[in-house]
Amino acid sequence: MESKAVLEIAVKAAENKRAEGMVALDMTKVSLMADYFLIMEANSNRQVQAIADEIVDQMNVNDVAIRDVEGKNSAEWILIDLGDVVVHVFQKDQRSHYNLEKLWSDAPEIDLGQWVEA
Repeated sequence: MESKAVLEIAVKAAENKRAEGMVALDMTKVSLMADYFLIMEANSNRQVQAIADEIVDQMNVNDVAIRDVEGKNSAEWILIDLGDVVVHVFQKDQRSHYNLEKLWSDAPEIDLGQWVEA
């Protein structure tokens, strides 16, 4: 499956569980590690866990290989490695602390408006 299609599935799954502040970065010209980073936040550890679980469930439904899931025990920052798409689900405080958008500021943002409701 194309990486943009995987990104779309992840975005819609996260939206379904009310992820906030969702940003997708096009990493193709700034990193060899992935095509896209999807970054979002939630208000509680429970919501972080629910968002990550929904993304994993939707990947399984769509036969997308999940390489690794890290951080599920603390649920402050869960990283889901989908190969060409890496999903970061943060609790609000952790997101501002790590500030991945600033770290990868050379990566252009992808417009998610076609997949999420405003």
